[in-house]
This record gives sequence, C-alpha cells and structure tokens, in this order.
Amino acid sequence: MEIKSLFNLDPNVKVRTRFAPSPTGYLHVGGARTALYSWLYAKHNQGEFVLRIEDTDLERSTQEATEAILDSMAWLGLSWEHGPYYQTKRFDRYNEVIDQMLEQGLAYRCYCSKERLEALREEQEKNKEKPRYDRHCLHDHSHDPSEPHVVRFKNPMEGSVIFDDAVRGKIEISNSELDDLIIRRTDGSPTYNFCVVVDDWDMGITHVIRGEDHINNTPRQINILKALNAPIPQYAHVSMILGDDGQKLSKRHGAVSVMQYRDEGFLPEALLNYLVRLGWGHGDQEVFSVDEMVEYFDIHQVSRSASAFNTDKLLWLNHNYIRELPAEQVASYLAWHMQDQQINTENGPALTEIVRALGERCKTLKEMAAASRYFYEDFAEFEEAAAKKHLKSAAIAPLTEVLSQLEQLENWQAHDLHQVIEQTATKLDIGMGKVGMPLRVAVTGAGQSPSLDITMELIGRVRCLARIQQAIEFMKNKAEAV
Repeated sequence: MEIKSLFNLDPNVKVRTRFAPSPTGYLHVGGARTALYSWLYAKHNQGEFVLRIEDTDLERSTQEATEAILDSMAWLGLSWEHGPYYQTKRFDRYNEVIDQMLEQGLAYRCYCSKERLEALREEQEKNKEKPRYDRHCLHDHSHDPSEPHVVRFKNPMEGSVIFDDAVRGKIEISNSELDDLIIRRTDGSPTYNFCVVVDDWDMGITHVIRGEDHINNTPRQINILKALNAPIPQYAHVSMILGDDGQKLSKRHGAVSVMQYRDEGFLPEALLNYLVRLGWGHGDQEVFSVDEMVEYFDIHQVSRSASAFNTDKLLWLNHNYIRELPAEQVASYLAWHMQDQQINTENGPALTEIVRALGERCKTLKEMAAASRYFYEDFAEFEEAAAKKHLKSAAIAPLTEVLSQLEQLENWQAHDLHQVIEQTATKLDIGMGKVGMPLRVAVTGAGQSPSLDITMELIGRVRCLARIQQAIEFMKNKAEAV
C-alpha cells in the first residue's frame, strides 16, 4: 500500500516555503531573520509561505509563547498563505504514517530496555566506535506488540546522503554516521524529526530555509523522505547571528525578542531592513523597502559566515525610517507608545505633526513619545538645569513683553509666532536667544525642543500663554526668596 501525502496542493505553485518555530520561548531576532528569508524567497518566486507551530515539546511549549510568535509575525508584516498549523493537532496523521511504515518494513519496533541501551553505548565508547543502535530488535519477533516499545526508522546502512545546500554548497554525510532514529516514543507520541518530515511532505514544502543548527537533522530527514517516496526539498542553512562582542547572541546583549524591539521604539520596517542585511546584500545598498527586498532577494547570495548584530546600525536605520516614511505611517506606530506611556493624545496636536516636529531629533518612537508629553500635558515643575540657566530675573522683562504681544496675536501660526519673538528682541535691543531660550523653557518645561515657533503652534495658544505666565511667576517668586 502506497503512503500518500495528505493535502490537495495547487500544482501551479512552484515554490512553497515555511517557517516552523517551536513555542518554547519568544521569537528572537535569529528566528525572525529565518522567517524573513523564507518569506522573501516565496514572494520573490511568486510562491506561498506556510506558518507551522512545532509544539510537540509538550513540557516546554506554552500558549503565551505561541501568541508572542503570532504577534511578532503580524507586527513584522510577514503574512502567510497557509496556517498556522499545529503539530499537536496532527498526531493521528503522524501515527497513521508510522503504522504504514511498520507494515512496509520501513520501520520496526524496539523493545530494548534503557539499561541495555546504556550498556551498548558504554561498550561502543570503550571501543572508540560511534554510538548507534545495533538493530537488536530488527529481526526479533518474540515480543508482543502490546509490550512497551519505541518505533525506529530503518535507516540505510550503505552509501551517503548528499544534498546541495543553497547557502553552503554540497554536503555529504555517510549513512554509517546515522542511527536508526526513534520516530515514536514509548508513550505513543511521534518525535520531532519525523513530524517535520511528514509536515514538509504534506504541506508541499519545496524549500526549507532554517538555521545552521539543523544541518545534522537534514540527512536523517532526507532518508525518511526517500523511504516515503516523497519529494526532497531544497535546503538552505543560514549562519547564526552573533552579538556585538562576537559571542552567540543572547539575552545579555540586550533586547533579543522581536516584541522587545517594538517596545523599545523600533519600526518593523527598520528591523526587517536590518535583519535582511545580516548575511545578504545587493551591491552597496543599505536601505531597502520591503518591495525592494522581495525584488532582489536570492537565498543563493546569503553568506555562509556568521553575522554580528550591531545595535548602533539598527538605531541609524530606525532614525532613517522615522524621517523618511510617511508621517501617517510612523504615527500609526507612535500611537502604541503614547498609550503605553499613558499620554492622552485627545487634547493636543495630531500625531502626524509630532512625527514631523520630532523626527529629526528622535531615534526611536519610545523616545519620541517621552519627548512629546508637554504637547498634551501641563507640568508643575521646570527642568532644574534649564530653569537655573534660563529662568533668571533678567528673563522676566523679555517674557513679560513677549506675553503681551502674544496675547494680541490673531493667527497662532509658526510664521507669526516667529515674528513676535523677533519683534520682542528688537524692541528690547537684546539677542534672539535672550527671548527664545527663556520662552522655550517656559512653554516646554525643558531646555530642548524642535523649532520654537513650530513647538508653540502645536502646544496651542491657551497652554502657551498660561505657561509663560507660570514661568514669570516662578522667576518673581525666586527673586523674592533671595
């Protein structure tokens, strides 16, 4: 009886890739880059992208991690045509294939005790042999199938597994190096390497793009695919990402979960652009739109060398995207940070105006949200260093004069506000800074802001006039206290 693939697949689809994370933790940047490369390869070739959740590790897999993976993929914009499929919901299918393999002699039951297997391993190690199962149970029919047992795949004894890795070139592994892999445990649950094979076959995966830590799994999986008479995908194993210090990327290098980058104020476009360049390039180009990534990406051009993560480079890219993307697009992401920092934006300027005003100054959206609070909320205190430097008794007269002129101003717009500041400086015969800096501290509470006229326009008439009066009272009270 022939073992058949399960899904009815569209024969017109020439390329189908997959991303198959295990929900034992959050999606980190290494996994996100793998997902991106798989997604880009599918899109570049007018193919389809499959999302699969490999949750067979029942002890370590969590619903929280699954949701974090889905949230990360959605935030990055890596949409999928098929899925998400969950391996835990496909156990019947895996066991169906295993039972058929047992019938056809492609697999066999193994009743060996843990003690026997440990003794076998010790003996092989003492003889300096590669530890592997000795096929003791392959021809032993003395046991009842109801006895506790595992099921092993009958791996070929002769020859080699040869595959052409799209990143690393030709790879050859002798079958003598491979063991008779356990494909079903004593408790009846199928094992990871077997589930992956059936999934890739059933889902019509043509290209498997994954981390280099899976290279050792590939020959085992290819042999099972061959036994099932299933097509062999093209494999591509990408190198790991290292930290700034050249060590394997870990939590001590900072935020490595994708959603942590969202929380820290990075745009998904910037993170995608940064990740695609960790091992791939197109000439000297540094900044890529998603459409350009899709157009130019080729998995065969990915470097086999490890890439170092550089946070400063990511910040540079993020700042570039904040300035260059349409303000409406950036504002849609900024809204999350305003809410996260509990800034009520209903009574104040549109977020697009904040993006335009602060885009040159802020490298992250988290920084932008924090820097924009005075546009929406009044403050009780001035920044100490700024007040000490600029809110002195000498500033009472300039602020009093500018307040008088502003109260009479009909059009509260940047051009007219700028003229008032200039006229005040001219009338009092002082430099613009003697008016502008105390005025900036008065209306923002701090010593730095975007262009003062634009800042005041966005803060609004009522708030500005009240804050200037507040600053004048602050200086008078300070003078009286001396």
